[in-house]
Amino acid sequence: MLKATRDFFSSNKFVYLQNLKKIELHTQLSVFKSKDHLPLLTLDLMDAAEKARENAYAPYSKFRVGAAILLENGEVITGNNQENAAYPSGLCAERVAIFFAGSQFPNLKIMQLAVTARSEKQTLNVPIPPCGSCRQSIAEYEIKQNHPIEIFFMGETGQVYKSDSIKDLLPLLFDSNSLK
Repeated sequence: MLKATRDFFSSNKFVYLQNLKKIELHTQLSVFKSKDHLPLLTLDLMDAAEKARENAYAPYSKFRVGAAILLENGEVITGNNQENAAYPSGLCAERVAIFFAGSQFPNLKIMQLAVTARSEKQTLNVPIPPCGSCRQSIAEYEIKQNHPIEIFFMGETGQVYKSDSIKDLLPLLFDSNSLK
C-alpha cells in the first residue's frame, strides 16, 4: 500500500506542480527599541497592561499576560489571563479586555490594544503576540467597527512590536463573509 501511494505521488508530482498557484502575503510591523520609545499615550496604555499582568491568575502556566484597550473616548479597559484547571475554560488577557469593552461600551471604537507577558520561569525579552483565538476575536471587533485597531505587544522587557491592524497578524482572517 505504501509503495502504491509513493508511486502515485511520484507520477503525479509534475502535474501537481504545474497546476500549483502561489499566493504571496506581506505583513509589516513597526519595532520600538523599548517601551520607553513609545508615544506617551501608548506608554501609559502599556503601563496599564503591565499593571493588569501582575493580577493575572496563572497558577498552572506561570505565564502572566496583561492587556489594556484604549477606547475612542479615552477610557482604558484592562484584562489579564485567567487560568482554570480545566485548561480550555481559561481565558486570555486580550479576550478578557475586549469582551468587557464590547459588553460595556458596545458603540465605542477600540483604538489601541497593548499586550505584555511575563513568565515566572524565565525573562521574556522578545515580543509576545496575541494567540490565534485572540487574533480572531480582535478581528471580529475590528471588522464590526470598520476601523483598524493598533496592537502593541512586548515581553517583560525589550522591543515592542506595533501592528497597524489585526490584518497584519492574521492576513487570511475568517469573518462573516466566510459564512455566506
